[in-house]
Amino acid sequence: MRPDSSVVTETIAAPNHDARRGGARPEILLLHYTGMESGATALERLSGEEAQVSSHYFVEEDGRIVQLVPEERRAWHAGVSWWRGRDDVNSRSIGIEIVNPGHEHGYRAFPAAQIDAVIRLCRDCVARWAIPARNVLGHSDVAPTRKEDPGELFPWDQLFRSGVGHWTEPAKATGGRFLTLGDRGQPVEAYQGLLAAYGYLQEINGTFDEATRSNTFAFQRHFRPSRVDGIADMGSITTLHRLLTSLPTLG
Repeated sequence: MRPDSSVVTETIAAPNHDARRGGARPEILLLHYTGMESGATALERLSGEEAQVSSHYFVEEDGRIVQLVPEERRAWHAGVSWWRGRDDVNSRSIGIEIVNPGHEHGYRAFPAAQIDAVIRLCRDCVARWAIPARNVLGHSDVAPTRKEDPGELFPWDQLFRSGVGHWTEPAKATGGRFLTLGDRGQPVEAYQGLLAAYGYLQEINGTFDEATRSNTFAFQRHFRPSRVDGIADMGSITTLHRLLTSLPTLG
């Protein structure tokens, strides 16, 4: 297999992939953590046949970048997922697995060498495929009821300063009015509308239900990581407003 990116260190041909459906092309860059006790175990799983999973790229903690699936093919990394009105994120994305034990095995900060490599890879993919900034996402953004990765320790702000993704300075988590599980009414409906407008799969029903809470967790992990509690306080809502108003007209 010939690497698609000049920043790739090595290639391993993973067996689990198929054709992108309906003529889809990569328009989403989806970042994951491996969520396993070791990088070696994760690489074995992603490059083997039995688990029926794969990703396009795999980034080691020391910064090595392995390509597993050609970008023209549909890797199996997102599962049941949704973003900006469409499902089958696998057909529309490039998947990058980043070695980190994750929340179940001792979640920790991502090493500088690893993040530097992720940035180089992301910048290359975004440039070659013209991926919109708001479509550089974490797995939790597109599957919030199932996933937490890459989590609140992932430095999305650093990627943004390097020209990757969408970001705004998070508003501080303060006291005062907030929305939480079980709340109902127009303020909840308005907040749900903001989540849906940004791209999350969010029904606008005026009830702060479990789906709304899951989306709030996902939003906070990505854009307001100082407090991840599933409560829509004014810090979270203000941050979401800032993101929406800073979006380009197109993209």
